[in-house]
Amino acid sequence: MKIQFPALSQNEMLSRMVVSGFLAQLNPTVEDISDIKTAVSEAVTNAIVHGYKDKSGSVILEGRIYKDRIVYISIKDRGCGIEDVEKAREPLFTTGADEERAGLGFSIMESFMDKLSVKSATGKGTTVTMVKRLKEKG
Repeated sequence: MKIQFPALSQNEMLSRMVVSGFLAQLNPTVEDISDIKTAVSEAVTNAIVHGYKDKSGSVILEGRIYKDRIVYISIKDRGCGIEDVEKAREPLFTTGADEERAGLGFSIMESFMDKLSVKSATGKGTTVTMVKRLKEKG
């Protein structure tokens, strides 16, 4: 699954709905779907707020399903990029100092997913990749 949408805050909800619909085919647990929606919401919000910083652009959301109920989600922007990814992944770090930002986006994503990777290049954008193995419903 792949969808591209404008980097507008109202499209954060769209990303959550798209992921929910995509994962419905696996009959996920409520906990798994909630975890993934939260992680996707954080990644999309980061792309919009920090990647584009009030400039226009788009966000690309991709999803793949592998055997054994393993779900791969990536969120990509072509915004300003992250200068220091390791620093950005530290809890409470934020580039939105003037705004009410908690600096917990990456920590939240990590807590809800099994794996998280962040690739970024200054001036070229950022790709956040998340992986989660869904529980069997029983």
